[in-house]
Amino acid sequence: MRLKVKGGGTHLDLQHFMAIIKAGTPMAKMKAVVKTKRAPGAELCDIDIPRPGPNEILVKVLATSICGTDLHIFLWNEWADHRIHRIPQIMGHEVCGQVLDIGDQVKHIKKDDIISAETHIACGHCYLCQTGNGHICINGSIFGVDIDGVFAEYAVVPANNAWLIDANIPRDYGSIMEPLGNAVHTTLAGNIAAQTVLVTGCGPIGIMSIAVARACGATTIIATEINEFRKQLARQAGADLVLDPTADDVAKQIKLATDGLGVDVVIEMSGNPSAIRQGLDAIRPGGRFSILGIPDKPLEIDWGPNIIFKYITVQGINGRLMFSTWHQTARLLRSGRLDLEPIITHRFRLEEFEKGMDLMKSGNCGKILLYPHENVP
Repeated sequence: MRLKVKGGGTHLDLQHFMAIIKAGTPMAKMKAVVKTKRAPGAELCDIDIPRPGPNEILVKVLATSICGTDLHIFLWNEWADHRIHRIPQIMGHEVCGQVLDIGDQVKHIKKDDIISAETHIACGHCYLCQTGNGHICINGSIFGVDIDGVFAEYAVVPANNAWLIDANIPRDYGSIMEPLGNAVHTTLAGNIAAQTVLVTGCGPIGIMSIAVARACGATTIIATEINEFRKQLARQAGADLVLDPTADDVAKQIKLATDGLGVDVVIEMSGNPSAIRQGLDAIRPGGRFSILGIPDKPLEIDWGPNIIFKYITVQGINGRLMFSTWHQTARLLRSGRLDLEPIITHRFRLEEFEKGMDLMKSGNCGKILLYPHENVP
């Protein structure tokens, strides 16, 4: 491992690097993507390498991936303006890292372990945490939203949030285990085997949901998406039928594909009001409607015919269950049933993060990975 330090351009070996960190010298610097002002954009900055506290670990970031939340923060939309309170702040929350140093109280992690990370940091003592719902902790914080994130060469992670990655799971997959967990949680929030499924919105997590539903035994998978690039990704991930909600009669086509009944399960990933209404039209009576997509603003729904009289179950999904979803996700990856390669469409160096943001804005991509240290594979 090599580190360019401030000043004369000297390079350090790992042993010398760790000595510098422990000594607390200001010479130890790293590159990081930082939100520096409450406006569109971000900057690549040289900042101090953080040091882990007693219950934290320091990781070398091997790969990190761009999420829709990161795009919102980069563009500084209305959500970001209301939600982000700490500026300047390192962006990013999806990571695969190699452990370089551990805090004095950390017992279950050792140096050189490869980890991913649960990005919801729970307090551990509120009612929700104590009843097994730490993913919706009322005192919780999130990497890259409430605290410094992982779009950097090095990052500090609470040890309780670190997830040890099996040696047979590719490191690129490790960097997207967190968003994959969203897809796993949403898809497996009810029965999926032998079910007919509609996925509305084929962004990266929607495409992952198609792959998870296929791996877990769904019989017919239908997807709706307007972007041509992502329509093709949906087909590669295992969708049997891909519809354009702006051109196709979605409800009619789904009725034809399901013997007039409608789908058993709707997985809503878009947050688009039209997609939500189409999903409600397409679901069968007694079906499951699981929602991860977040609308930009309140929307009106006719509750009587669409929800009450249809006797459907509507589930709001927030992140991943800590940590049962991580176990499910790891087992699916170990099984070899999930092929994530079609979903990872672009890879850039960390310095090229703006290219990734532009692609995310266009929609002509799946998952985008950033590499702080190594050449792009």
